[in-house]
Amino acid sequence: MALDPARRNGFDTDEPEEQEIKRLTAEQAQALRESDPALSPWWVVGLQCLAGLAVALLAWGVSGSAAVGWSAAYGALAVIIPAALFARGLTSQFSSINAATAGFGFFVWEAIKLAVSIAMIAIAPKLIADLSWLALLAGLFVTLKMYWLALLKRPKPKQI
Repeated sequence: MALDPARRNGFDTDEPEEQEIKRLTAEQAQALRESDPALSPWWVVGLQCLAGLAVALLAWGVSGSAAVGWSAAYGALAVIIPAALFARGLTSQFSSINAATAGFGFFVWEAIKLAVSIAMIAIAPKLIADLSWLALLAGLFVTLKMYWLALLKRPKPKQI
C-alpha cells in the first residue's frame, strides 16, 4: 500500500498535530529564569554612555577642537537618548500586560527610537556650532556598536 505524497514526506494535512504542553511549577520556572538571565536594556544604555563619553573625549583630544568633541558627543547622544526612551518603554507596566501588547509596544518604541534619532541628526547643524559631520558620525557609529558588544558580553546560560 503506497502512501500519498503528503504522508510520504511527513506532512499530514488532514490531521492536526497534537503536542503535549507541560506546565512548569513555580520552582521550575524560577530555575529556568536563573539558568538563562536576561540582559537589562539599561546595562546596554550605560555601556553606550561610556562609549559616547570615550569617543567624545578622544575626538576632542586628537583634534584639539572643542567643536569636534561636542560633535562626537552629540552623535553619541543621538543614539543614547532614543535607546533610553526605548528601554523605558519596554520596561513599563503597559508593555508587560500580555504577549500582544509586548510585541506591539516593541514596534511602537522602535519607531519612536528611530524618529527621535533622525530628528536629532536633522537638527544637529542648528544646535552645534562648527559641526563636524565626521566626528558626529564617529560618535554615532561607536555608540551603535555597543549593541554588538552587549550581545557578546551577555551572561551565558547555566546548565540545569
